[in-house]
Amino acid sequence: MINRQRISDEFFRLASICSPSFHEAEIADYLAQRFRELGAEVEMDETAGAIGGEAGNLIVRFAAHQSSAPPLLLSAHMDTVSPADGVQPVLENGVFRSAGETVLGADDKSGIAEVIEAICVLKEQNLPHPPLEVVITVCEEVGLLGAKHLDVSQLSARFGLVLDTSGVGTVAYKAPCANKLRFLIEGVESHAGLDPEHGISAIQVAAKAISAMKLGRIDEQTTANIGIIQGGQATNIVPRHVQLLGEARSFDEQALQQQTEHMIDCLRQAADASVVEIHGESTQAQLTTEVMADYPLMDVPTDAPVLRRLCAAAERLGQPLEAGSSGGGSDANLFNQYGIQTVNLASGMQKVHSVNEFVLVDDLVSVADLVVAFVQDMAEV
Repeated sequence: MINRQRISDEFFRLASICSPSFHEAEIADYLAQRFRELGAEVEMDETAGAIGGEAGNLIVRFAAHQSSAPPLLLSAHMDTVSPADGVQPVLENGVFRSAGETVLGADDKSGIAEVIEAICVLKEQNLPHPPLEVVITVCEEVGLLGAKHLDVSQLSARFGLVLDTSGVGTVAYKAPCANKLRFLIEGVESHAGLDPEHGISAIQVAAKAISAMKLGRIDEQTTANIGIIQGGQATNIVPRHVQLLGEARSFDEQALQQQTEHMIDCLRQAADASVVEIHGESTQAQLTTEVMADYPLMDVPTDAPVLRRLCAAAERLGQPLEAGSSGGGSDANLFNQYGIQTVNLASGMQKVHSVNEFVLVDDLVSVADLVVAFVQDMAEV
């Protein structure tokens, strides 16, 4: 039932629009018009003002057709990572890639194209479907900001499908919770050649702390990383300030807390060990820590209706579908926290967050086909 040319054209149009996080106005306007052409009620929420962006989340509603089943959420995000300026999609041998030194934007315009094509098919084939609430979020790539500022009181759905993970033939019903971490170390500056004894190097303190930390893959459930180090002024100055930015993720909330505390303890121990005598007084580096909950744990039960029906639809189509976990967070984490039981379906995008990103037209077609079958199944009470 999927129109291969139509979904290919739709993805090309979407991918041709430059839409890095905070700069989604053009694609939001296009999508609002596109969904209205399909007969939807469309509104943009107030998220733009809250986050300083060009556009808010789009909330799109389609009335039920031949179904008394409860509303269903379908969701993807409209922003991309950078570099995105001047993006030009190219289709060669059934594969979409970027023509230049930009990302393609299949993350997550593949998901949007599949949702649009599924709705086109539902309408032209006169197929039953429950009320559909389509949410296309902004600024997903910079901390799920759109979903975090979404007024979920506007939604009635209690089951949902997000299309926003790489690969094809997989669906995530589990994803980790995560903390963002910000550490500030304040030492004592001094001349590095004339008076290093009266300085405390914040960089040296940071290095000792990081070398003591368990980072990378801690175990099967937990990972951690220090990703950014900022500090220092010149090679002849013992550096006074350093900022560390990092994260911890885990499929176990207690393990996340333990890993976060471990990283903080390493910093505290390094700061405590930095004591020097300066003009007759003992001085040591000072530490400031900031822990910000990034997104909550996602753990949808394996017998949840949304997962069972998606797997049943895939089986009926003869599509292999592996249900498992994802190491990354998505809007699905937040929808579950909001009480909307949601899983995250792979949209076919590959090598995302790089200029080598690509997606196969065959995969766009197969995922859209699955979405149609799933929506039909959810139409049954």
